[in-house]
Amino acid sequence: MPRLQRRSFINSEEIRRFPNGELRLVTFDDIVFGEFRFQPGWRWSNDVRAIAGTAQCEHRHVGFVISGQLHIVMNDGATMDFVAGDIYEIPPGHDAWVVGDVPYHGVEFSGARTFAQSPFDLGGGVIATLLFTDIVGSTAKLEQLGDVRWRAKLVEHNSAMRTELDRHRGRELKTTGDGFLAAFDSALRAVRCAQAMVEAARRVGLEIRAGCHTGEVELVQGDVFGVAVHAAARVLSLAGDSEVLASWTTRDVLAGSNIRLESRGHHALKGLEGEREVFRVLG
Repeated sequence: MPRLQRRSFINSEEIRRFPNGELRLVTFDDIVFGEFRFQPGWRWSNDVRAIAGTAQCEHRHVGFVISGQLHIVMNDGATMDFVAGDIYEIPPGHDAWVVGDVPYHGVEFSGARTFAQSPFDLGGGVIATLLFTDIVGSTAKLEQLGDVRWRAKLVEHNSAMRTELDRHRGRELKTTGDGFLAAFDSALRAVRCAQAMVEAARRVGLEIRAGCHTGEVELVQGDVFGVAVHAAARVLSLAGDSEVLASWTTRDVLAGSNIRLESRGHHALKGLEGEREVFRVLG
């Protein structure tokens, strides 16, 4: 519930220091604000890549420049500079560095939560809840809207999905054309995020479906591997319009929560032995 509150970056809850920079974090309930300070010479690919474990920065950043200049290069070659007074959005898939001899100082409203921090030990197996989503009837929508309007609709969809991932502390691992694969360290947050993503998609005029599965995965250079990935994809394939499905393991982890589930029956899932019970998330 919204409430009157105040915080100060001076007394921030967490300070993350990395080569040539630091990040101070302040939380308002489910919103995380970040104050970034980068020294001249700071560059993401030199100073943060080893921490993130990805080839490029895979965070979506929305913020405001207080001082200094930041140069952005997207993976498609697009570039842009941000200077004092600018409000910006930077999609995932980019490199960034400070321009000139003035330190960079900025505040972000999205993208700071897991910046310069890996929630998983790279190269090792960890237990995570995976969330797959995709757009229902995307081919028909493309034919209905045409290429230009469909691309604009996808941009709107992707922005809405990333907002929910950030709110629920999900880590975007990859896009799948018209959907997302994300990882969570909480099954409860993963399922709640899936429900929020369904509602967010409806607000932009689309229907999506979602599937969640909890299991051991291995994260290497920002990608995820393991049987759990295939299981999550199989669960997604059973979901209907605006439906969120949870696997048998996710159901067990959710025991005691206020999430209500109903059985969707037992299914033979390709690549997995025997039949597995899948559950529909209610309400």
